Amino acid sequence: MTNSSHERFNVYGAITDQIIAAIEAGAEHPQMPWHRAGGSIQRPTNIESRKAYQGVNTVALWAAADARGFAHGLWGTYRQWQEKGAQVRKGEKSSVIIFYRDLESNDRDAQSSGDDDRNNRFFVARASRVFNVAQVDGFELPAIEPAIDRIDPCVTAEAFVAATNAKITVAGDRAFYNRATDSITMPDRHRFVGTKTSTVTESWYSTLLHELTHWSGAESRCARTFGERFGDDAYAMEEMVAELGAAFLCGDLGITAEPRVDHADYIGHWLRILKGDRKAIFTAASAANKASEYLKSLAGAEHREAA
Repeated sequence: MTNSSHERFNVYGAITDQIIAAIEAGAEHPQMPWHRAGGSIQRPTNIESRKAYQGVNTVALWAAADARGFAHGLWGTYRQWQEKGAQVRKGEKSSVIIFYRDLESNDRDAQSSGDDDRNNRFFVARASRVFNVAQVDGFELPAIEPAIDRIDPCVTAEAFVAATNAKITVAGDRAFYNRATDSITMPDRHRFVGTKTSTVTESWYSTLLHELTHWSGAESRCARTFGERFGDDAYAMEEMVAELGAAFLCGDLGITAEPRVDHADYIGHWLRILKGDRKAIFTAASAANKASEYLKSLAGAEHREAA
């Protein structure tokens, strides 16, 4: 085994283990890291670029924040914090994320054929270690006004959903996406109730965004399937994508990611898949990120046409 393949395996394993540990930390009532009470659901952000982390790195850092009780989603490498005049405290443990480096031609295995491979790109997975703002001294977070009215962000969410032009019917007591009719059905609004950590409106939109992520997987959109690789677990994988997609979109739109009513039914399936396939969470997060970006592109297209 080469050093690069050994490191790639360790990166996948480390991040997956980090997410599994966060889920199992719930003991009697396990929950996903993005359903944590009292914390920010906003996307984790890099201190240097000020850009949100994407795909599995979003999930990994949500999991790390959940496990350690971090209330803010600002992260950076040791060097990046130093460049901001801050210092990671002695003894603080880093969290692992992943990035892909484009190999230079002299790093690749020798190409004995001599064919021109300029159109073929080679990538290798690399681990990067980051620290949360709660782990450093010398950096002051900007003051944030408390979000008293959580209904406000939902005006944006309403416009976002409308921009997709998805067919949505509100009737009955179930939430589901029907591939045959390419339509979403949502339960009657009065069936949604608030919880200690979520308002009725937040619960409504997180459920709707879950179904909208399912809708994005149709053949005419993201053409998402998992049958060949995951077999009997394909359905559970699609549910994982919808769960992550809803969480990503909730983060982008400022909505708490309330767990679905049937959330507990899938926890066991997800843990089994993650433990059996160390790259499953990468596949699901990548598909969910693609779905959320696709849906956001629809909203962006409508805004451009209206301008």
